Amino acid sequence: QVQLVESGGGLVQAGASLRLSCAASGRTFSRYAMGWFRQAPGKEREFVAAISWNGGRTDYADSVKGRFTISRDNVKNTVYLQMNSLNYEDTAVYYCTAGLTGWARKEQYDYWGQGTQVTVSS
Repeated sequence: QVQLVESGGGLVQAGASLRLSCAASGRTFSRYAMGWFRQAPGKEREFVAAISWNGGRTDYADSVKGRFTISRDNVKNTVYLQMNSLNYEDTAVYYCTAGLTGWARKEQYDYWGQGTQVTVSS
């Protein structure tokens, strides 16, 4: 069992940066691929970024490629999402997720956090 708690969301102006954190419980964190998804009002939850269990492989949605960076610290049981050059379209609730076989599809993940709100004003 893995419990995930996101933090770091907030209200920022367009062009600003934010770093989201996701703290995981449990001693098996390093076994899991980790992902970030987001959901804007009235829209489907969509893939943002994923990182393999050892951090050796990452993937990003085209809409955030070059602006967002996912990373993890398996000693601290934490995954991060550094978000730069934020724009209005990035406004959403951001969810952290863990899965043994997780990658770019939400169906591949087993555990989800409660989400953290990111609001970008234009």
